Amino acid sequence: MSRDLRPPVDILHYEIVREQASALGRMGRTLEQTLARLREFDATHALSGTPASMQPARSKLVMEAGQALWMFVVQREATGLRDSRHIMRTYNVPGEVQRCMGLVLAPSKPTST
Repeated sequence: MSRDLRPPVDILHYEIVREQASALGRMGRTLEQTLARLREFDATHALSGTPASMQPARSKLVMEAGQALWMFVVQREATGLRDSRHIMRTYNVPGEVQRCMGLVLAPSKPTST
């Protein structure tokens, strides 16, 4: 029977760091997924251009990617990783996604008939 002889503070610190790493991984995967959906959308409409009727759908994908980027950047900064340029290069984040990072759209109001 082995006993962990580390002080409780060390054990707690280890668990906190482990959870931070896990959260970073989840946020990174979410960013990758949202960027992939945006790229798939753009690839589907590349030849014909995005019709006006599809612009709201594309805008929604850009906003979702911007939200995922924001969450990832905030989580990284909370762990002491302050330079976001690495994320932008590694994940090849489009400028339009970077510009909407952290923006929250107001819910649309139902139209009265």
